[in-house]
Amino acid sequence: MSEDRRRNAKKGEEEHPMMSTPNMPYVCAVQFRLYTSGRREAELKPVFQHEFQRIKPVQFHIQSTFATDITIQLLNSRIRFNGKNRWDIQVHNTKLIERMASDTDLGFGEAYMEGWWDCDDLEEFSYRWASGPNGSYMPFTDRFRYRLQHLINRQNESLSNIVNICHYDLGNDLFTAFLDKTMNYTCAYWRNADNLDQAQIDKMELTARKLKLKPGMKVLDLGCGFGSMAKYLAENYQVEVVGYTNSTQHVNYARENCAGLSVEIRQQDYRKAEGLYDRVYSIGFLEAVGVKNYRTYFEVAGRCLKDDGIMLTHSIALMHPTQPPMNRWTDTYIFPNGWLPWDTDFITYSRGLFIVEDLHNFGYDYYKTLMAWHQNFEKNWPKLEQKYGQKFYRMWRYYLLCAAGIFRARKYQLLQVVYSKMGLEHGYESER
Repeated sequence: MSEDRRRNAKKGEEEHPMMSTPNMPYVCAVQFRLYTSGRREAELKPVFQHEFQRIKPVQFHIQSTFATDITIQLLNSRIRFNGKNRWDIQVHNTKLIERMASDTDLGFGEAYMEGWWDCDDLEEFSYRWASGPNGSYMPFTDRFRYRLQHLINRQNESLSNIVNICHYDLGNDLFTAFLDKTMNYTCAYWRNADNLDQAQIDKMELTARKLKLKPGMKVLDLGCGFGSMAKYLAENYQVEVVGYTNSTQHVNYARENCAGLSVEIRQQDYRKAEGLYDRVYSIGFLEAVGVKNYRTYFEVAGRCLKDDGIMLTHSIALMHPTQPPMNRWTDTYIFPNGWLPWDTDFITYSRGLFIVEDLHNFGYDYYKTLMAWHQNFEKNWPKLEQKYGQKFYRMWRYYLLCAAGIFRARKYQLLQVVYSKMGLEHGYESER
């Protein structure tokens, strides 16, 4: 131990195991360097004490200040290691901190999947982390990947099917186990609902009212999923719907789900959409389009929409300039090549093609939706356990509960944006 550190230790300052021998002044210095370099908000007042007292110190050399970021984020959010609160992390493998430092959020999520740590209340843990002083901090690797997204198109036609293979084609038995009766895999609308089934019906009804539908209209659904929305519109509004999706599982389910109705499901990339429609919408699809293709997405919608038509986009959105559009764990295990748009993207990439008529944010409703999905997943897990296994179980509950916490902290939003091509003759009346 150096002479300076001996003096600090004599003053009663504790050694901190994020590095081989750092003490509290060293950790604060790391935080200050991150702040002055524009990397993160300063949290100079130490808020962590005794977090690691039951963990064997991890001996490793920090080569950059970035390696401490995720640990400092947890501590600044008052999340303790082996603490007594239900949101604290209970560590089962003393190499966890080293893995967090080397692999950041990817290693942290994988460590949970592998049983290296547990938490009695993952949703509260996620909420506190997201609500903390670094909840909107984008690490260097995420900023680097974001820049790459503007250079490399990870969602082109040849790569766009990856998310279907890795996620949507997992098996309809999984989605049936946690979704509502109508198989809506997007945010529900809870304004007047007290259960998931009703909230999803209310979401579809809200969307239909915003589209101002009339019997006999032709409607285009970009990224139609299980066909839930198409079925609802055909049954309740007597319109003709054409839906596009790449997913084989979606196509098979949607065609059966919509049998006998004026609904056509096409297994094609959205860029192949043809025809002229009175209305165009996409529900929970823009997240899979990718920033390199946002303009193409709006161009396709504009090409297919009549001049007096209405378009609606329903999507998760970010509003903080340093919020990561997708973390590495989610990109690896849940939504490969996914990318969340910023609120400004809805205007920037539609400029010159559309006029924004209405913007509605009900992001808190996604928290309620995810918690309802998790409740269904836990209830029906015994039916899935033999097929999917324990590691998948931990992965899926980590995904649902951590996402719920982020939405409750309002770091993620849910936007419904209504567009017209040239304005509407009598204006647009908003619906809620």
